[in-house]
Amino acid sequence: MTSSSIAALPTTLPAWLSVLETRHSKEIDMGLDRVSQVKQQLDIRFGCPVIMVAGTNGKGSTCAMLEAILMQAGYRVGLYSKPHFLDFNERARINGIPVADELFVRVFEQVENARGNTSLTYFEFTTLAICKLLAEAPLDVVILEVGLGGRLDAVNVIDADVSIVTSVDIDHVDYLGDTREKIGFEKAGIFRAGKVAICSDPQPPQSLIEHANKIGADLRLFGRDFNYNGDKQQWNFGGREQRRNSLAYPSLRGANQLLNASAVLAALEALRHQLPVGAQEVRTGLVMVDLPGRFQVLPGRPTVVLDVAHNPHAAATLAQNLDNMGFHAYTYAVFGSMLDKDIEGVISHMQGKVDHWCVCDLPLPRAASSDHLVDALKATGVQEDQEHSVQKFNSPEDAYMFAISKAGENDRIVVFGSFLTVAGVMRARRNAQS
Repeated sequence: MTSSSIAALPTTLPAWLSVLETRHSKEIDMGLDRVSQVKQQLDIRFGCPVIMVAGTNGKGSTCAMLEAILMQAGYRVGLYSKPHFLDFNERARINGIPVADELFVRVFEQVENARGNTSLTYFEFTTLAICKLLAEAPLDVVILEVGLGGRLDAVNVIDADVSIVTSVDIDHVDYLGDTREKIGFEKAGIFRAGKVAICSDPQPPQSLIEHANKIGADLRLFGRDFNYNGDKQQWNFGGREQRRNSLAYPSLRGANQLLNASAVLAALEALRHQLPVGAQEVRTGLVMVDLPGRFQVLPGRPTVVLDVAHNPHAAATLAQNLDNMGFHAYTYAVFGSMLDKDIEGVISHMQGKVDHWCVCDLPLPRAASSDHLVDALKATGVQEDQEHSVQKFNSPEDAYMFAISKAGENDRIVVFGSFLTVAGVMRARRNAQS
């Protein structure tokens, strides 16, 4: 690369992201050949255990619990998660602190120099950059969250010591297939021969089990190799060789969090010789864990709930969690979605939980328009009368501001769907407070 081309490289993180967002012809370009080639040029090697987490839902919660517990145990922890809500820096954390702009700029330059003529998507480029950054940091453990699927996701160029599949359900059908068996095979692609492979889905697809057995992974299944039980005050974990009793419930709300927490403890059991973790550190980590946008109930009145439920499986969980909240006179929903989602499937789970729908456009070409969302609501039987309404808005911010203006202090506002929906409302709240 010539000195003039190097001089022309962006010098700030926003400038780099602007370039990467428009450079590649496809937003998603499945396959690992290009990423593997550049990874080899970058010589990315991890000198510590790597935990990889995939799944239709529950990935973020699982990564956050792993991070919180391992930090409580005094380990230096690197985390790659996605997508971000407000700032790109959220995607890479070291000891819970987002990585600074200047570190991203430095490592982006390394990837740019290493890739030569190889074209990379935004996700592939930034994944390689963050993996390079974490590999060079003085860390004791690295946690990597898979983006889409598993087998062909850019993160899968890394070999993990422990791989977790949290759940398998229908999502991203254009890329992963339209059955749980097809999707289970894709997610099982993160498993490695001779390494621990964990699945916390209570009904794992047979394709996932068969692939793990075929490659010789050490498969650990929920209900067979690890489990939990508990009462209203505490819960207990039982693994192959380790029990943990009298545990606090995770501070993350939601019906599925013990499944996620069980997978976390199964992973820590597998790594107990390299990364020993005490009982009190597990308890404290579970209490301290924090994750925005996953059944996040904000303080104040009216009650505001933020949840990135964007597929039917997640919407069913959200609906169950809403039922457990207690009485609210009316519920307003701020809802935006990508067009490739099962929108009617999502709405069907939420239909009886919402009185007033505030549907919104999102700032991406592949987003569903508010008109499309209104049609989907009608198709699933949502009625409009004196007690129920459907209204369209140009943005999540506009929809949220309308809901806030109409909701009484005993009402509830549920912001859900795409990450962009929740991010838009987070941005509106941050701007209102600044």
